[in-house]
Amino acid sequence: MVSFQVRYGSFVIQPVYERHGDFWHPTAAASGPWDQRAQHGGAPAALLTYIAEAQAPGLMLTRLTVELVKPVPVAPLTSSVEVHAGRSTTRVTIDLAADGVLVARAHALLMVAQPVDLPDGLPGWTPPSIEPGPEAGGPPLHLPGSANGTVSFARTAMEHRLAQGDGTQPGPGAAWFRVSTSIVEGEPVSPAMRVAAAADFGNGVSWLLPADEYLFTNPDLSIHLHRHPVGEWVGVAAQTHADPGGFGTTSTMLYDQQGPIGTAIQSLLLRQRRRD
Repeated sequence: MVSFQVRYGSFVIQPVYERHGDFWHPTAAASGPWDQRAQHGGAPAALLTYIAEAQAPGLMLTRLTVELVKPVPVAPLTSSVEVHAGRSTTRVTIDLAADGVLVARAHALLMVAQPVDLPDGLPGWTPPSIEPGPEAGGPPLHLPGSANGTVSFARTAMEHRLAQGDGTQPGPGAAWFRVSTSIVEGEPVSPAMRVAAAADFGNGVSWLLPADEYLFTNPDLSIHLHRHPVGEWVGVAAQTHADPGGFGTTSTMLYDQQGPIGTAIQSLLLRQRRRD
């Protein structure tokens, strides 16, 4: 197995996960913005995509639903897989456990590609692209809850460039993301893994409530893809709705530099922080 490392400031960053026998060992590059002991949702989403694609080589992952049952710890994980294969589709269910306790579950749908001839001029999504593109070199995205100078998934495993909106102000926004290290040591990062890593940032690209007064966590992530993503950059255009009942939804359109590739949606759990 080839070891892959990148340097971030004075840190040498390992891949997001190292595999040792039946265990997935997350590194500090998997950690999230709220607690260094818990993983960012994009990390297990990308790992679960890797596991799902390994069950059906050659098929395209068209749907991934990740249920974050508990905060996924930065600790060794085990996985169990159930596969149901048909002629054109394969369904995969994956459980991730920490010390025998279920922390995440994914349901993946993979399909056999079969090109079809479509008439010219079919209407498509609006907008057809995120402008400007990543080549414009937009500023890094301001992510609520991210601690400056710490090694984390958002800061060191991902490169991000703001395209639309103002990351310091509430409201919709758009940004480009690129995985900057390997997800699983020694393994290539597939296009679908890049999307899974980026899509979880919808809740962050778009936000409504100040992080010092509210918690807005997403216990799930559902991704639907209608074509293979092309290139390293994934565009995320997100908007969020919050309800006084304590819930919310972030809806995201996903792009590559050629146009739309799919959608993602996250349920949000909203809570006011206690003030002592």
